[in-house]
Amino acid sequence: MTPRIWQRRAEIDEIDQRLLDLLNQRARIVEDIGKLKREHRMPVLDGTREAEVLRRLREQNRGPLDTRGVAAIFRSIIRESRRIQESGA
Repeated sequence: MTPRIWQRRAEIDEIDQRLLDLLNQRARIVEDIGKLKREHRMPVLDGTREAEVLRRLREQNRGPLDTRGVAAIFRSIIRESRRIQESGA
């Protein structure tokens, strides 16, 4: 393995940590939204909002991830967010 590959992998590890931190920050906000939805007797699922988020992200994507990949990643994030809200965590 070349030093350049090790260096690039270290960069990926740093980015992965930042992504994890951001995802957990997002999850904390999702928890708060879940509490507010329960207080106001609102459903967890908001299909219009989910479609809006996916549309916006597809439009903002400049690659090299293709739009299907971006949509798949964020569908997974949204699914986990819904799970957090449903669990009342």
